[in-house]
Amino acid sequence: MERAKTKNRLQRRWNFLGYLFILPNFIGFVLFMLVPIIMALVFSFTNYDVISTMDFIGFENYIDLFTDDQFLISLRNTLWYCVLTVPSGVVLALLMAVLLNRQLKGMAIFRTLVFIPVITSMVAVSLVWSMLYEDNSGLLNILLGYLGLGPVHWLTDTNMAMISIAIMSVWKGLGYNMTIFLAGLQGVPGELYEAATIDGANSVQKFFKITVPMIGPTTYFVTLMALIGSLQVFDQVNIMTGGGPVDATKTVAFYLYQYGFQFYKMGYACAAAYVLFILVFIVSLIQNISSKKWADLT
Repeated sequence: MERAKTKNRLQRRWNFLGYLFILPNFIGFVLFMLVPIIMALVFSFTNYDVISTMDFIGFENYIDLFTDDQFLISLRNTLWYCVLTVPSGVVLALLMAVLLNRQLKGMAIFRTLVFIPVITSMVAVSLVWSMLYEDNSGLLNILLGYLGLGPVHWLTDTNMAMISIAIMSVWKGLGYNMTIFLAGLQGVPGELYEAATIDGANSVQKFFKITVPMIGPTTYFVTLMALIGSLQVFDQVNIMTGGGPVDATKTVAFYLYQYGFQFYKMGYACAAAYVLFILVFIVSLIQNISSKKWADLT
């Protein structure tokens, strides 16, 4: 009996110490995440503009959003950016991971080189790629000139601007997605490949019949993270094009930044932020449901 009481007392002490360790993180979450989220929701139903008195206006901000051509353009651009970056980024990262998942000399160095852009600041990367994309003095157009091809207006053409940003974004995120895929590939039992070899399967058959099904959860995770990141794209748009040319690269995140920090329509910007939040939540929910169905099928 006495031993049980002592054990319970020690357990309570350890529980208290555990809660004490997570308390700073919990306080930070409440102050810098939960409270701003709740305040943004409240502001989205007001005409808050930092200067004048805040008045409750109901769903007027949300109604104005979906009747604003600029918001609909930014929403369309965001979805187009997702289409450009997510499938290509996931497929390229998977192929790169398969190629690097081999015990060959120099692979560790190559993996490091591919991962370097991930840890590089997006601001720095965007500035460098902006110089590469320069119409007259950019390295890419200089190389095209040597090949006898005319210059491409990478960031000043309405049809090319978003594609150019997408190319840079895929390049920067390739190392991160590749690393996640590598971790998933190393969890695939080697016996499956050996059995498939004995049965006469070639490399392509092994890839589609073994590799792809076995790393299904990893693929869903990478796809989900890439999709959420693409829906929130801002830094590269702000630095490389400023939403131009002619709003061709204006995204939802850039749109709410403009209204919140340039036009000081905080209530309206908060409404746009919550629309983006709902969009991300729906996408995450769909991905979660589909991943469970995929797991059941496999």
